[in-house]
Formats: sequence, C-alpha cells, structure tokens
Amino acid sequence: MTQATENGIDLAATVVALTAEAAELHTRIGALHEELVALNEQMNAISAALRQPPSR
Repeated sequence: MTQATENGIDLAATVVALTAEAAELHTRIGALHEELVALNEQMNAISAALRQPPSR
C-alpha cells in the first residue's frame, strides 16, 4: 500500500471510532439529562414539603 492509501485507511478508522464515541457520549448525555430532571423533581417535592406548615 502507498502512504496515501494507508493514511486514508487510518483516517477512515479514526472517523469510525470518533463517530462511535460521539454516539456513546450522546446516549450518556441523554441519560444524565433524565437523571437531572428526576433530581429536580425530587428537589421540588422536598422544597414544597418544607414549605408546608407542620401538621398537628
């Protein structure tokens, strides 16, 4: 193989690897976003409970 062909193969492999990594990161970002939404809902519920007058 020529140097140009080898570089093309290396470049293609790099693009494939980076694309796969980007997809994994995108999935992880989605999961983290869902966790943050759930945490925010819990914090809102706790905050609302703390604002309630004590029951007798």
